[in-house]
Amino acid sequence: MALPDWFAPLLTRLHRSRAEDFTRLPTPDEGGRDSAVLVLLGEEPDGGGPDILVLQRAATLRNHAGQPAFPGGVADPGDADPAATALREADEEVGLDPSSVTLLAELPTLWIPASDFLVTPVLAWWHRPHPVAPRDPGEVAHVARLPVAELTDPANRLRLRHPSGWIGPAFEVRGMLVWGFTAGVLSTLLDMAGWTRPWPQDRIADLPPTTPPPAATADADEQP
Repeated sequence: MALPDWFAPLLTRLHRSRAEDFTRLPTPDEGGRDSAVLVLLGEEPDGGGPDILVLQRAATLRNHAGQPAFPGGVADPGDADPAATALREADEEVGLDPSSVTLLAELPTLWIPASDFLVTPVLAWWHRPHPVAPRDPGEVAHVARLPVAELTDPANRLRLRHPSGWIGPAFEVRGMLVWGFTAGVLSTLLDMAGWTRPWPQDRIADLPPTTPPPAATADADEQP
């Protein structure tokens, strides 16, 4: 199936990418909990440009409460590979039909030390978009397709400071504050695709003290 022309620069750079392009933390050779997330790019109707599917965790969850994220989760023993994990989780979380998705590439596996997750982002093309919604409101509160044009709008970009001292990129789009691991991966992908526009990196806001420490990713684990 033919891909939109805007995919070409991103795929070219991703095929040469390494974990170091996304994180400053070395991925351990042993241990860790295998998991995967789906980085699903679609296209807005009427040629409006690419968008990315994200969900917002329920505010009542023990971990990552209320935080936007890519669909995904921990691998099951029956999952053949990270792509299978990402698609299964996306189906369970938001009702994504796996047959509507064209898998394109596995990104380097990234380590999240706080949870000891080894996360493999899986890039995919949503060739046949369809309505999606939270399958279990106790886990997922909201689902959205965030236009790349809004993610790259300088007015929607900022850096967030955690009480731990961490400072990293974030996005304020359509009522969602995307930060931490998800924002770090997004920021790197936008750079690789050539979509990033100059934005005011001196725009820094504080996170509330109750927010858990984020996973470190490239451009998302700086110290003040």
